[in-house]
Amino acid sequence: MSGPGEPQRRPARPARPARAERAGRAGLAPRLLIAQTLVLLAGAVTTWLVASVVGPSIFHDHLRQAGVGHSTSEAAHVEEAFGSALLISLGAALTASVILALGVTAFFTRRVQRSTAAVSHSASRIADGHYGTQVPRPGLGAEFDQLASTINDLAQRLGDVETTRRRLLADLAHEMRTPLGSIEAHLEAVEDGVRRLDDGTLEILHGNTARLHRLAEDIGAVARAEEDGLDLRQVVVGADTLVVSATAAAADAFAAHGVALVVDAGQPTSILADPDRIAQVLANLLDNALQHTPSGGSVHVSLRRPDPEWVEIVVADDGEGIDAMHLGHIFERFYRADPSRSRIRGGSGIGLTISKALVEAHGGGLSVASPGAGHGTVLTIRLPVVRP
Repeated sequence: MSGPGEPQRRPARPARPARAERAGRAGLAPRLLIAQTLVLLAGAVTTWLVASVVGPSIFHDHLRQAGVGHSTSEAAHVEEAFGSALLISLGAALTASVILALGVTAFFTRRVQRSTAAVSHSASRIADGHYGTQVPRPGLGAEFDQLASTINDLAQRLGDVETTRRRLLADLAHEMRTPLGSIEAHLEAVEDGVRRLDDGTLEILHGNTARLHRLAEDIGAVARAEEDGLDLRQVVVGADTLVVSATAAAADAFAAHGVALVVDAGQPTSILADPDRIAQVLANLLDNALQHTPSGGSVHVSLRRPDPEWVEIVVADDGEGIDAMHLGHIFERFYRADPSRSRIRGGSGIGLTISKALVEAHGGGLSVASPGAGHGTVLTIRLPVVRP
């Protein structure tokens, strides 16, 4: 094991026995050449045998039907001459055809071998973690070009996943470092007698521990949601009922911060949803709006029906707003348009990520819009309606 100050060593990649096994077998191109050669030889031999058996017999019948007068020896000589001419000319034609066909086959198989070798080499580099590698188009037809395009798309997605994984680990380490550092500093201060283990110190320790616990729960919730591992207990429930309940639960927090909470529950609308999960989503959105709306501002929660198939729950604030450059990243894990202020507020940085995953697990979607910094933000939950 590595010490705390030592870099982590990545385990060596296991050997790939399949590659060694493939190296000991003939490739596709030699097999194609051998198969084509066997087919040509079989065709030539079959043609030769059929011609040598059928041709003279047919010629003899035609001579007899024509009534050409020949002695037995002359007729035999004529038939032998015909048979020899037929077989010699046929043999020469078959030999030339086989040689030409083998030449074309050799050219084609060599091209196939070069193209498939290039694809195999690029795919091997992708398998080894070089996700920027692009598989060239073999030029062997639409099917092979589609295969190369699919491998390239897969490599790009794997690269995106690897980039996200690295950023996630880095962000997770950063998120854990702050509360762990605070806990360690206060414990050392208590041990050294600099601080007393009084209510204030315990409150700080409990607060940082709760932050770590919340972070662990949030990461687990995101993982389960994105892997379809959520246990959704869906029932038919009124979307208006969920809005009223969520805003009522958040009313005291809004009043304490001096932010007006305006609710328009609209007409009763039935949806198939897990009430606890949708309540969690609404709580996250309301908390996010409260964090980014200054005292004296307002947050409007409304329910609307853009069409008969869908219902939308809109949470709009007139707070800080979001720059256009940040809008596309709002639902990414740990992404913050203003990292310093958000960390002071103590959020885990993945509340919106969890909300989006939960809404999508219900067959809906979560979107964000903002005219820009200082002009507020609009978050919209879109859920399918239960038809009567």
